[in-house]
Amino acid sequence: MTRLFLRLFLDGLMLGPGKIELLEHIRDLGSIAAAGRAMGMSYKRAWSLVEEMNAGLADPVVTSARGGAGGGGAQVTETGEAIIRHYHGLMQKAYGAGAEDIAALEALLAPQDDMVGGK
Repeated sequence: MTRLFLRLFLDGLMLGPGKIELLEHIRDLGSIAAAGRAMGMSYKRAWSLVEEMNAGLADPVVTSARGGAGGGGAQVTETGEAIIRHYHGLMQKAYGAGAEDIAALEALLAPQDDMVGGK
């Protein structure tokens, strides 16, 4: 299966598929810890990536509340939603614009049967 990955370097901030997936999990699960677990990463790593994005943008991508009696949680902000939306839009455009070249590269691949045989 062919997949296209884009990693953007925006004046010191790097955005790529991992950070976008993290934001989507936070949005869907309401928790940085749960999002990290869903991706097989530690809470510390997930929080570090959120802090990096929050620090690199004019407005935060995630807001959070500490746990306790009322519970904690995290929410993806409007800025975070915009990051997700624009990244996916860019991916669709890149894939569409590159479809001919992607197909040409796929045509150069060895058949799957040859690859299984240890070629």
